[in-house]
Amino acid sequence: MDEMTRVAIIGAGHTRFGRRTDASVQELAFDALREALHDAAIESSAIDGVAIGSVPEYHQQRSLSGAVATYLNLAPCPVWLTEAACGSGGAAIRVGWLAVRSGVHKVVAVIGCQKMTDLGTAEIQALMGRVGDVQWESRFGTTFPAYYALFARRHMHEFGTTPEQLAAIAVKNHGYGVGNPLAMFRKPITIDKVLSSPMVASPLHLFDCCANADGAACLLLAEERTARALCPAKPRVFLDGCGAASASMSVLTAGDLTGVPSTREAARQAYEQAGCTPRDIQVAQLHDGFTITELMAYEDLGFCGRGEGGAFVDGRGPWLHGVVPVNVDGGIKARGHPIGATGVSMAVEIVRQLRGDCGDHQVPGASLGLMQNVGGVGQYVFVNVMRREA
Repeated sequence: MDEMTRVAIIGAGHTRFGRRTDASVQELAFDALREALHDAAIESSAIDGVAIGSVPEYHQQRSLSGAVATYLNLAPCPVWLTEAACGSGGAAIRVGWLAVRSGVHKVVAVIGCQKMTDLGTAEIQALMGRVGDVQWESRFGTTFPAYYALFARRHMHEFGTTPEQLAAIAVKNHGYGVGNPLAMFRKPITIDKVLSSPMVASPLHLFDCCANADGAACLLLAEERTARALCPAKPRVFLDGCGAASASMSVLTAGDLTGVPSTREAARQAYEQAGCTPRDIQVAQLHDGFTITELMAYEDLGFCGRGEGGAFVDGRGPWLHGVVPVNVDGGIKARGHPIGATGVSMAVEIVRQLRGDCGDHQVPGASLGLMQNVGGVGQYVFVNVMRREA
């Protein structure tokens, strides 16, 4: 860390993810904020800035951030909306981190919220497809399963990665999702079940893909001295590395389809800021919108070598007691994917791991964690490193 203001995470909140017909997006955001405030033992009057991660196209409400902030009674705090497709939550965290680190704000509420299941699957796939290049790609029928199927097929060609290795990632994450009361899917699956499920975009089967969901998550970020004054007895977690990078939004110009270069660059920044290396990471939340995205992230983040993701899976490297436990709350695969909330949800899980609050899926002694949130096919990537105060 350099000498600039250090940013602490003093509160974390998370709703149940799933088909939430019982709540509006504003109500989901309220529940997440309320839990975060209770966690920090502070009042909402302490908040002086709000960053909301969401994708408004999925809602009838325009200016979604204003509607959410009004419902949460957060005026006159300034409010920002961050939209970076599936990376919108990670973008909101970065905005909040910058606002606190610059010294402009003392306490920022970062809220990721999305309500997707009011729309049908076909409509959602069409909206997501238009995150890709509309002129040259999405009008020809590209969807995100199709995009990432290209990555999977190329990785298999270059490195011998197998459908069974991808299926094992789905089995791992759904297995851990069984014990997560906030997850959308809480039943175990088998490799045979993955490989016999319908083909969505070869070689990706249904169980290689995540599901749309509704939900919200919240972090409260504070400048270090403010954090110590507001929460003197709370175990402190610091956001010590906050990397961000972009890449081509078009697979036509992406070049290599065996990894995500923006993940590598965002990780380089985050590791440098936090003063650590991939070998130091003890628990991770990776963007497993598809099984191939988790596998490529192992390599891009340096948890294993290039082309070694399949072997890393075979050796159970990302399991709870492996080299780097990954998505041991079930990940996006089991938790569900309300796209604006996902990045913040990942951070909440890391905070709870570093505090030792994760029960049966607790990584023993974890003090340094990482999250990676991806928007599109890598056009937006956010990698954050969090550290528990010694």
